[in-house]
Amino acid sequence: MNKSLAKYIDHTLLKPDADQRAIDKLLTEALNYEFASVCVNPLWVSYCHEKLKDSPVEVCTVIGFPLGASVSTVKAYETKQAIEDGATEVDMVINISALKNKKDQLVADDIAAVVNVAKENKVLTKVIIETCLLTDEEKVRACEIAKASGADFVKTSTGFSSGGATISDVELMRNTVGPSLGVKASGGVKNNEQAKAMIKAGATRIGASASVTIVQE
Repeated sequence: MNKSLAKYIDHTLLKPDADQRAIDKLLTEALNYEFASVCVNPLWVSYCHEKLKDSPVEVCTVIGFPLGASVSTVKAYETKQAIEDGATEVDMVINISALKNKKDQLVADDIAAVVNVAKENKVLTKVIIETCLLTDEEKVRACEIAKASGADFVKTSTGFSSGGATISDVELMRNTVGPSLGVKASGGVKNNEQAKAMIKAGATRIGASASVTIVQE
C-alpha cells in the first residue's frame, strides 16, 4: 500500500443514490488508508464528521454541485450550513455561464461569496472550473479569477460533465496559478499510474472514487 500517495487523495462518493452502507464503506476505507479526506454530498457531512472527528481524515463537501448554476447567495448559505455540519473543505463549482459570457466580475463575486464564509471558519476552498466545458483561454481566466478571489485550490472537474482531468489541463492550471495554490485533478483518475502522472504534472490533490485501487497497485 502506498501511504504517501494516499495523502494526496480525496476519497470521493458523490453518487445521488449512495446509501448509508456505501458511505460507511467509504469512511472505513478512508480511515484504513489514511486518505486526505472523504468528499461527500452535503447531506452526509454531519454523519461523516461524527464518524471521523477523532481521526486526521478531513470532511470535504461540494457547493453549487454539479452545475455551478446556483446564485451566489445560495452557494454562500450552502457553505455556511456545510461548515456548521462539520465540513473542513468545500469544493465549489464556478458560474460557468458567466465565465463563458466574459462576466469576470460576476465569476469573482461568486467565488468570493464562498471563500469569505470558508475563510472566516478556517475552511479550505477548492474551485471547480469544469475544464471539459472551457477553452484554454477560459481555463486560464478561471484560474486567475479563482486565485485573485482568495481560493486555496483550483480543481479540474466535477466528474459529472463530459470529461475529467487531463495531464495538459493540470499542467496549464499549475502554470497559471503558480506554486501558491493547490491544484486538484478530479474525474477519471482510476489507477496508480494516472494518479502519479497527475502529481508529476502539478496536482497536489487527487479526487477519486477508485482510491483504494490507486494506493494498492
